[in-house]
Amino acid sequence: MARRVLVAEFMHETNTFSVQLTGEEAFRSSGVYLGNEIPPAFRGTRTSMGAAFEAADKFGWSVTHPLVAGANPSGRVTKAAFELFAGHILASCDGVDGVLLHLHGAMATETSDDGEGELLARIRAKVGEAVPVVAVLDLHATLTQLMADSANALISYRTYPHIDQYERTWQAAELLQKAMDGTITPVCTVARRPILYALDGGRTTSPPFKELLRRGDALEAAGDALVVSAQAGFSSADVHDIGPSIAVTANDRAKAQAIAEELMDYAWEQRRFSSIHFAPLAEAMAKAKAGEDKPGKPLVISDYSDNPGSGAYGDATNLLRAVLAAGLQNVGFHAIRDAEAVLQAQAAGVGNDVTLELGGKVDPTVGGGPLEITGCVVAITDGHFIAYGPMGGGAWRNYGLSALIRVEGVEIIVISHNGQATDLAQFTSLGVDPTRKSTLIVKSMQHFRAAFEPIAREVVEVDTGALSTRNFKERPYKKVRRPIFPLDDI
Repeated sequence: MARRVLVAEFMHETNTFSVQLTGEEAFRSSGVYLGNEIPPAFRGTRTSMGAAFEAADKFGWSVTHPLVAGANPSGRVTKAAFELFAGHILASCDGVDGVLLHLHGAMATETSDDGEGELLARIRAKVGEAVPVVAVLDLHATLTQLMADSANALISYRTYPHIDQYERTWQAAELLQKAMDGTITPVCTVARRPILYALDGGRTTSPPFKELLRRGDALEAAGDALVVSAQAGFSSADVHDIGPSIAVTANDRAKAQAIAEELMDYAWEQRRFSSIHFAPLAEAMAKAKAGEDKPGKPLVISDYSDNPGSGAYGDATNLLRAVLAAGLQNVGFHAIRDAEAVLQAQAAGVGNDVTLELGGKVDPTVGGGPLEITGCVVAITDGHFIAYGPMGGGAWRNYGLSALIRVEGVEIIVISHNGQATDLAQFTSLGVDPTRKSTLIVKSMQHFRAAFEPIAREVVEVDTGALSTRNFKERPYKKVRRPIFPLDDI
C-alpha cells in the first residue's frame, strides 16, 4: 500500500520592527494555492514543491497537498492569517505516514515569537510520535528548541542567494522515506550561543560559513550525522531565540547534540568576521557617473537597508533622490513599492507625463520620505511573469499592478506588492534590458547576486538608513536575551 505523505509550504520571514502586520491578503498577493491548484502550478519547476512531487513519484507516495502559501517578509503575521493557513495543514494530518514541509523558520505572529515552533508542535500533537516529520528551512531561520523537539529533521538551505531549495527538498524527501521504512530513527538537536548576528549574515561564500559547510559534509559522509544544518538567523526580529544556530539530525541524540555544540563553538570564535563593506552614497554616485560612457556591463548598486527580502518597506527614497540629484543617465531602478503611485500612473496612461509623490509613505522617518517626481509613463503591467533565473525556478511571480516611469535618464519600476530584486525578468517584464544599462539599482542585501552579479562590471553596496539598516545598536531590541553580541561586549 502506498504511504500517505502530507506535503505543504507555509512561508514567512517576520521583521518585528515593521509597522505593517501581515494578514491573509498579503499572502494572497504573493500567491496562495490550495489542494488541486498546487500540482499544475509546481510540477516541473525547480522549486521545493517541484522536488516534493518528483520524490512522491519516485517513492510511490500518495500525497495530500493542502497548502502552498507565502508572503513577502514584513511585520507580524496576524492571528487570523496564521490560524487560517495552519488550519489547512492541520486538517490534512489524519492518517498520514509522513510529513514533508517547506517553512521559513523565522515567522512571528501576533501571539507567538515562534510561528514554526507552534505549527510543528500542533502537527506533532495530531500525527503522534511515530510519524516522521521533516521540514526544509531557510538558511536565515531562527531555529528554536520547540522546532527541534517537534520535528525529526530540520534541513536548511546551503546557499545564499538561496538557489538550492529544490536540492534540499530532495534531501529531505529521501530522509523521510528512510524514516518511514524504519532504516533510520532521526532526532533533531540545536545549539546556539549569545550571538545576535554573525556568520557574515549567512553569506555562504564567506570563510566561516564555507568551513561550517565543509565540516558538515565530512560529518555526514562519515556517518556521524544524517544532516548538519547551519542557520545564520534573522537579525530583524526582536525575539528571545534570535541569532545563528546549528541543527544536527542523527539517530543518537547525545551524539547529535555534541556535534552541534562543537560547530557552534566555531561560529562563536568567528563571530566578528564580516565581508560586508558599504560605500558612502556620494562615492557610489561618483562611480556610477564615471562609468556612464564606458560600454559593457552595468554597475550594480545594492540598497542593503531597504531590502524587501528582510521586511523593509521597499519605498525608501534616499537612494533614488541621490541618483536623480547626481543626474545619472541610463539607469534602471528596481523598485519603489507604492501602489497609490502605480494607480496614478495608470490613470495618466502610457506615453503621458505624470507628477507623483513617490515612495516614503509607510514610515518617512526611515530611508527617506516621499519624493516629488515628474516623468513619462513608459509601461504598465499586471505584475505577473515567470521567473526563470537561479532563484526563480520557472515559477510565477506577482508584484501586482506595476509601472515603468522614466525621469530623464532614470527608468524607475514602481510595484504594488513588495519584493526584492532577484530575477532579470523583474526588469524585462516591463521592457527594460538590464544588460544595456550603465547602472542598475536593486533593493536587496544578497539575493540579487544570483541573477545580477553575472551581468555586472562591479557591485557596490550602500546603507541608506532604511528599516533593515545594519546599525544594530540603533534598533529597539527588547526581547532578545542579554548579554548578546554585538549589542554587549562579551
